[in-house]
Amino acid sequence: MTDSFLDSSKRLYGRRKGRPLRKRKTELLDGLLPSLEIPVPQPGDRIDPHALFSRPMRDVWLEVGFGSGHHMAWQAANNRDVGVIGAEPFINGVAGLLKLVDDESVQDNVRVLPDDARPLLDALPDASIGRAFVLFADPWPKKRHWERRFIGPDNLPRLARVLKDGAELRLASDDMGLVRWMLEHTVRHPDFEWTARGPSDWRHRIADWPPTRYEEKAIEAGRKPVFMRFIRKARVAS
Repeated sequence: MTDSFLDSSKRLYGRRKGRPLRKRKTELLDGLLPSLEIPVPQPGDRIDPHALFSRPMRDVWLEVGFGSGHHMAWQAANNRDVGVIGAEPFINGVAGLLKLVDDESVQDNVRVLPDDARPLLDALPDASIGRAFVLFADPWPKKRHWERRFIGPDNLPRLARVLKDGAELRLASDDMGLVRWMLEHTVRHPDFEWTARGPSDWRHRIADWPPTRYEEKAIEAGRKPVFMRFIRKARVAS
């Protein structure tokens, strides 16, 4: 586990495994995951994201905490020339993604790190990712846990470093405390610019941003999701 060299007091995820998996998902973990899995990078490792795929990709995108994988699988299926990397420590979520990958036959443009995203971010080259997603992350509602929220002072510099100039960072949540937190920290960060020009820009998803099961459950429960898009500003030439 990556906590061996990350600050264990800032673990950004909860449990690693949930209910027992059905036969097909167990078989996919054993049979499909090894061909898609990215080994957990160690300190000092460097990873060329394009080299993870068996054919050339127009771009490489990254989803941090993909949940059950519905958004990630949709992006892979609708952008066959884009390599989509996802990091998710919850093994049941990984199994859910694998089922969708198998159903959509997108094995060639999906790669998975079944662990903490931070070592992967640290191993990627500067300006190597064309789009990043952090959708419906754990809100860590207790104040003593706020520093564990992924979007914040520790990880925004990581994302800014690996994102290309002009790349999008997409954030979503149905927890208003987390929304305010993410907005405050990302707007304040010098490398990001919020694209919103009016309320509809954060109240509604754009066409290439599919709904997820979690989002649908949130709406059924009366919670209104917020969708935010930020652009990585151009680097200043030295």
